[in-house]
Amino acid sequence: MVSSLALILSLSIGIPLAIIAGAILGYFLAMKYFKKQLKDNPPITEAQIRSMYQQMGRKPTEKQIKQIMATFKKNAK
Repeated sequence: MVSSLALILSLSIGIPLAIIAGAILGYFLAMKYFKKQLKDNPPITEAQIRSMYQQMGRKPTEKQIKQIMATFKKNAK
């Protein structure tokens, strides 16, 4: 009787703790993976920046493009 009560009590505490721990661990792993993907595959490329400048009727310099890319990388951190 005591061992079955102890088993039920340990399961009733252990399962929610395992779920909470799994959720926390999953959150941090997903965040790390997401940041790595953003670093490897930026949301905007230099070609897209050139295209935006051309649509505005301007010819961008390399310095302007590099500044914009640096700003995106700085904000992604």
